[in-house]
Amino acid sequence: MDAEIIAVGSELLTPFYLDTNSLFLTDRLNALGIEVRFKTVVGDRAEDLGAVLRQGLLRSGLIILTGGLGPTEDDLTRQAVAEVLGRSLHEDPEVRRKIEERLARFGRPMAENNLRQAMLPEGAAWLENKHGTAPGIWIEHDHVLVVLLPGPPGELEAMFDAFCMPRLAQVSQGQRIRTRVYKVVGLPESEVDKRAAAVYKAYTNPATTILAKPGAIEIHLRAHAPSEEQADALLAELGDQIELALGEYIFSARGESLEEVVGMYLVMRQKTLAVAESCSGGLLAERLTQKPGASDYFLGGAICYSNLLKTRLAGVPAPLIEEHGAVSRPVAQAMAEGIRARSGASIGVSTTGIAGPTGGTEKKPVGLVFIALADERGTQVREFRFPGNRERVRLWSTQMALEMIRRRIRDY
Repeated sequence: MDAEIIAVGSELLTPFYLDTNSLFLTDRLNALGIEVRFKTVVGDRAEDLGAVLRQGLLRSGLIILTGGLGPTEDDLTRQAVAEVLGRSLHEDPEVRRKIEERLARFGRPMAENNLRQAMLPEGAAWLENKHGTAPGIWIEHDHVLVVLLPGPPGELEAMFDAFCMPRLAQVSQGQRIRTRVYKVVGLPESEVDKRAAAVYKAYTNPATTILAKPGAIEIHLRAHAPSEEQADALLAELGDQIELALGEYIFSARGESLEEVVGMYLVMRQKTLAVAESCSGGLLAERLTQKPGASDYFLGGAICYSNLLKTRLAGVPAPLIEEHGAVSRPVAQAMAEGIRARSGASIGVSTTGIAGPTGGTEKKPVGLVFIALADERGTQVREFRFPGNRERVRLWSTQMALEMIRRRIRDY
């Protein structure tokens, strides 16, 4: 069974609201082996919604519509669906009673417009809403399931899990979908695809998708099989070959972020870390402390934005800055060594660069960043030229700093 999701609401076509319901529904449907083939966002116009639904009826076995079931004039989903399916609307006494009881618990009378929510298309079943007044609607129409769900996520999620998942499990034909995501850092997307394509092109199941994400490249594998065990076996067969093709550039096969992987390595090796940041402005420390338990390995850091604080907080000699400039290999090295010595950490890491959009010169352009790592084995300094805007330069500075840490502590 293929599915599609139609998100209804003019607000979803503005820059201010995001359709998160479709992400939740896709996750739940995939768990049942149901593939979502189409997603559409449509505004509060009955003719537009009708056109989208008519198209969906021709291509999908399951159509889920979200939103537009409220009591206001612009809540048109119920009426539009009934019109497309050629079904009349009628008031359901049980639904009306449920709405009246809920409103009474909050001391509110039954307003006339609330009666709209008690209207069901002919032959439809209703799904109880334990967190709101709008019931869901379940319709079987010419071998297509059409499900109407309320828009508020708290209402939709509870309703779907309680009433839709059990029903859909009975009609999902026993298929299962399993996924695996490899995260890669240190290679461009073209190189990742070049290395992996020689392997994945031989497979149609699992299917492979390569995505460029901020700071990393992701390889998504998606397998279909009659059971989870069979699907996992397909993922393992292809995944093992991809791991061989990309080797040390893969930092995660289970969804972890790079900072999580670094944290796990630091705990395993019983090492501690401190940072001195200039161009990244505290973003590296923020990423390292996102997960609980970071205090086990992260001692702290200093945001040494000015030259004065590079000297005071990280111990960088002022003459060194005067001779080479704050954005330089010697200063990056001194910052990493200085913060390590002053904090007592096993590892000291520094970032210094020009994030832009101003401040660059011909010799030191915007995007130039030096990252240094100091430990008992010595100090490593790398020079980078990151393209893009200020946000991108700062992100990539922290990403490559984390990658330097990962590779260093992996070899202890």
